[in-house]
Amino acid sequence: MASRKSGGRLRMAIDVGGTFTDVQVLDEAGGDPWAFKTPTTPEDPARGLATAIAGAARAFGFDPADVYLLVHGTTIATNAVLERRFPKAALVTTAGFEDVLEIGRHMRRDVYGLHAETRHVLVPRPLRFGVPERIGADGGVRQPLDEAAALGIVRRIVAEAVETVAICLLNSFANPEHERRLAQLLRAEAPGLDLSISSEVSAEMREFERMSTTVLNALLMPVVSGHIERMAERLTATRLSAPVLFVQSNGGTCGPRQAARQPAHLLLSGPCGGVLAVEQIGRRLGEANLVGIDMGGTSFDVSVVRDGRMAMVTEADVDGSVVRLPMVDIRTVGAGGGSIAWVDRAGRLRVGPESAGADPGPACYGRGGREPTVTDANLVLGRISPDRFVGGAMPLDPAPARSAIETRLGAPLGLGLEAAADGLIRIALANMARTIRLSLFEKGLDPREFALVAFGGAGGLHAALMADELAMTRVIYPLNAATLSAFGLLWADIAHDLSRTRLTPAETGAAAKLAPVLAALMAEGDALLDGDRVAPAERRFEAALDMRYRGQGYEVTVPLGRAALDEGVLGGAIADFHARHRERFSHADPDAPVEVVTVRLRAGAHTTKPAAQPFTPAGVPAAVKRRPVYLDGRWQDLAILDRASIRPSEPVEGPAIVEEDYTTILLPAGWRIALLASGNLLAEKPSLEC
Repeated sequence: MASRKSGGRLRMAIDVGGTFTDVQVLDEAGGDPWAFKTPTTPEDPARGLATAIAGAARAFGFDPADVYLLVHGTTIATNAVLERRFPKAALVTTAGFEDVLEIGRHMRRDVYGLHAETRHVLVPRPLRFGVPERIGADGGVRQPLDEAAALGIVRRIVAEAVETVAICLLNSFANPEHERRLAQLLRAEAPGLDLSISSEVSAEMREFERMSTTVLNALLMPVVSGHIERMAERLTATRLSAPVLFVQSNGGTCGPRQAARQPAHLLLSGPCGGVLAVEQIGRRLGEANLVGIDMGGTSFDVSVVRDGRMAMVTEADVDGSVVRLPMVDIRTVGAGGGSIAWVDRAGRLRVGPESAGADPGPACYGRGGREPTVTDANLVLGRISPDRFVGGAMPLDPAPARSAIETRLGAPLGLGLEAAADGLIRIALANMARTIRLSLFEKGLDPREFALVAFGGAGGLHAALMADELAMTRVIYPLNAATLSAFGLLWADIAHDLSRTRLTPAETGAAAKLAPVLAALMAEGDALLDGDRVAPAERRFEAALDMRYRGQGYEVTVPLGRAALDEGVLGGAIADFHARHRERFSHADPDAPVEVVTVRLRAGAHTTKPAAQPFTPAGVPAAVKRRPVYLDGRWQDLAILDRASIRPSEPVEGPAIVEEDYTTILLPAGWRIALLASGNLLAEKPSLEC
């Protein structure tokens, strides 16, 4: 067991993924964070979290009672959506609009398909209720709330024994009076019922998007609340009593109470840590343009840092469910180490999106898995050492991996073991490279102008091969790459994103109309920061406007730089809007009328950041082992090096394998890898351009 070298305050970050739970522990008295990894427990993620805390404490010799802050990233909300593991819920909306949730926007993923795509309706028709009322788009009451009818609906909902209710009335973003009254009636009849109110969750126009977000939030409330309760019990057993902050989809943190009230903000909680880490790596290395690729056991996440800032979006699609909330722009596909390979009815080799997960896991785990996965293929091709997986804590068995590939892939395709395994890897690489292209091309960006940052347990094995596919010539392999998402959580600030739709022509006098909206958002932000116990002097407010040309159906978000709005600020925002519109869509019309659609505010506070520690090379002798590795269509005798043995003055030429406790790097021919002063590794390949 490693011993603790100092008595500084300890900050802990835990990222609970679909396959592994990653831990980073930072001793603020100095030194690099400690990394620890343990399998996730899908049936109760809180149990795996407690196991990870106890394991890290034993490994590094500290008492969990000494931890003063725990930052938690979780996939529990995402997994609930992916698995459709929801409680019984009801929806109350304006009479006549009960089917908005099912009608949606008539968007089709396969525009040439002959059959309708499967629709996942979040609330069945018998549990969608319409109440007589009407608020106009200007906030005026067109039809008063029929309280007698509302009370009847409330009693029907109670009789249905639902666990959670979503309330989403037409135009409630302009006037929430009727929604609040309905909530009062429900709380009076059923005090313990979870309520999700659209004017509190997403106070923006577009009834379908707002309804989808509000319903999804309602469905997640019992799921996340249950996790928080179980986690509190488990933490008590580990002697960890520190405050817990949950990482949200916007890259900021919030307390357990806010996470339970608005769990839809946790949908990208886990992957956000990786993006925060990539942003910090870019700052330390002076790299402004990076593509982060996080390949874990279940998924492959792509994020873009451009000009030193991570990209944000105001709307996302999570497995067919639309979410209208500010989120870090992350594109996810089912392409992790546990992704299952299969042969379809047309005889084509496919990989993912289904995953073997943590239990039973890939066939090589020896836990009963029978399906071939990406990890199995890398093992039989000699790219992974069976004795060093997860730091040697999980020895792998090549025999079931070979059997799964030969039986499920080789025999149906008429291929030998190596060809089938290599084909599996190539298909997975093509899927991942396509995801990177989409993430860049849709923004008008060229992959050759970016460097890859590879992390996650499986990222190092595939990054350089992906770079070859994309004509990229630089790959960064960070320290503790396998637990980098957990490291990124250490950098998260407190942040709450608030918004209000106020459709206003951007003309003289508009600032005076919009300033009260911004003031109301700031008052709401102050209340949230009060709950976070943030001192007034430490609070930070950043405002933005969603703007468009009059008549457009989409907006461009324009940051204001400060939480103030007057004619001068609005004039600058209009000019900025034209420039951003031209950058995004390759055209702009400065003479066309512009309108403000939504006012946005981020209320938050900076947290204490880990100090960048000087890196000292381990100075381990470069003892080079060798083993057969199948690469470029043949078995080759490759050098196998320990990462700690790479020295700044001695770059390593590919092909080679670089191993560390929780991940492995595959360096193909033509690539050279070197140790940077920061401790990160940089692999480069000469450009083929003339």
